[in-house]
Amino acid sequence: MSAIEQVQIPDKLFYRINEVATITQVKPYVLRYWESEFSMLAPEKDDNDQRRYRKVDIELIVQIKRLLYEEKFTIAGARKQLKELRDQKSEKHQPAAAPIQVDLGRYRRINTSLSDLRQDLTELYRFLA
Repeated sequence: MSAIEQVQIPDKLFYRINEVATITQVKPYVLRYWESEFSMLAPEKDDNDQRRYRKVDIELIVQIKRLLYEEKFTIAGARKQLKELRDQKSEKHQPAAAPIQVDLGRYRRINTSLSDLRQDLTELYRFLA
């Protein structure tokens, strides 16, 4: 296991950029640059426009750092690698598509109910006018 992968992330809901810089050993200006290069790295901002990183953001930063510094990917290559990893992950978690079944009888009953309601409202409008 590499030194980069052994990052200890404190258990918190949000982290400020300086905390993330300390945890990941990546300078704040590099983190801001990576945000512009990796669209999946997009920490939310609070009312004061301060970045609020989550644990998943820090894990992504560690991945980016490993790809760039250890595996020597270019930024474009790291971006492509992360996209491939994300696609593989989403394929594993997608359930098999079930056939869509439509209960036509129920649909007809609803449609009839709506038609009846429309007719009742039209009669009420005429009565009130």
